[in-house]
Amino acid sequence: MDDVELAIRAAEQAGAMLLNLRKAGGLEGKALGIEGDRIANALIMEMLRRERPDDAILSEEEVNDVARCSVERVWIVDPLDGTREYGEGRNDWAVHVALSIGGDAAVGAVALPGLGAILDSGTPIALTPPPDILRMLVSRTRPAAEAIGVAEKLGATLVPMGSAGAKAMAVVRGEADIYLHSGGQYEWDNCAPVAVARAAGLHCSRIDGSPLSYNHANPWLPDLLICPVDLADEVLRLVEGFGAAA
Repeated sequence: MDDVELAIRAAEQAGAMLLNLRKAGGLEGKALGIEGDRIANALIMEMLRRERPDDAILSEEEVNDVARCSVERVWIVDPLDGTREYGEGRNDWAVHVALSIGGDAAVGAVALPGLGAILDSGTPIALTPPPDILRMLVSRTRPAAEAIGVAEKLGATLVPMGSAGAKAMAVVRGEADIYLHSGGQYEWDNCAPVAVARAAGLHCSRIDGSPLSYNHANPWLPDLLICPVDLADEVLRLVEGFGAAA
């Protein structure tokens, strides 16, 4: 199978396993999330190591081995993005499987098991035009001040949602228009979503407009903007203005 097919299969199988674990009962809340992270990570790691033994892997649930930085092809994995939402029985959680090649988010699959959907960089879906009143995605629990400020300037409505993958895919799916995040993330939070969103034709960058890059020794990647290309310049200008005023 090619890289896209492998990413899809890993995300899909991990997502099915997570649904089965939650359906089985016996665990809930934080304990369910911890066990979900563990089993999904084990499945994905086993599959990637078997199918791509020469590639390196960066996973949220594994020790950060910086030897990967000398490797061209690095799989970047979040086996359960939105652990809190998963443990609460919500649907706004995701499984991320991405491949970085030379620091670029080259391949990605994002499974939304609670919604019965999986999106990937190999089969981009057609984007829908933004509505007259824009929709800005924000964290359910920690909405970023920049996002709220920009939304006010744009007259956009706020759409609270869980995981980074769920938010990014809501833009891809036409359920929202702007995902602006400045509250801190890691490479595994956004590599797969960025690969999928960029393949669909969306703008993806840091909130200062600089490119996103991956496979750094420190995987901290604190901010992100995903939106239609036609909105990017205005959103970036407003973010810069908000920062200067803050």
